[in-house]
Amino acid sequence: MEDTMTQEAAAAAPPERPSSAFVLRSLQDYTVGAIPTLFYVPDFISQSEQSQLLHHIYQAPAPKWKSLKNRRLQNWGGVVHEKGLLPQALPSWLTRITDRIWQWTGLFPSAINHVLINEYHPNQGIMPHQDGPAYYPVVAIISLASPVVIDFTPHKRLKEQEHTDPQNRQTDELLGPSMMESNGSGSHECGTSNESDPASSSLMLMPCSLLIFKDQAYTDYLHGIQDNELHNLDKVANLSRCQELRHLNSDSIQGTMDEQHGTFRRTATRVSLTCRLVLKVHKKLFKI
Repeated sequence: MEDTMTQEAAAAAPPERPSSAFVLRSLQDYTVGAIPTLFYVPDFISQSEQSQLLHHIYQAPAPKWKSLKNRRLQNWGGVVHEKGLLPQALPSWLTRITDRIWQWTGLFPSAINHVLINEYHPNQGIMPHQDGPAYYPVVAIISLASPVVIDFTPHKRLKEQEHTDPQNRQTDELLGPSMMESNGSGSHECGTSNESDPASSSLMLMPCSLLIFKDQAYTDYLHGIQDNELHNLDKVANLSRCQELRHLNSDSIQGTMDEQHGTFRRTATRVSLTCRLVLKVHKKLFKI
């Protein structure tokens, strides 16, 4: 069920090709927090581009949505299988954004070919997880409609590193993306994080922003969003970059801040675009 804001955005049918919100600097200028290779880019897309994306998302046929326990999602780009991707071309309203990410960051060896669109109501999130091995180890996430806090917590093997020889560490087997998408879970490390761990970090993801993580942030940390309306801000590393927070409860930014207690209350539905590259593409994946 769409909330009032997303219904209005879907009905607006904005122009097809708005300009970007601002001139981007070098990717390295957007590093944030203590975790290496974590980048936060505010206003990566414009307000009109956000409205356009929401319009297309909520105009998609009902069967395009898949309902999970704690959210619903749309899958674009094809079916991700343990052997690779059975591809389907991304629509132009997505490639206008994914190609910008690919070309500006220079982090992907070829064009992004897979996008998961997740819808989160204010009390919904996703448990700490890592992405499956079918994906190239770079994740780009566009946030729409509502702010949210995302948490990065150390993988269990990172904690164990203090007591073992790094040369003898074994890489844990991660769940494949098909399993993650079918039941909404992440890796088998879900629920092992400790919020008091000093190596943990959080980011506030504002509407129209881009989050990118790779390398150590990708392999050694779990990422997740708490399943509740109230989020703590004590470990949020990018509050100074979220100037829009002073305009909460405006037409474009929804939520409530309690500066005295250091909390943020979600009041509106958030939509995210998780943009990734599957290197192995099999047009005849299931042929015997």
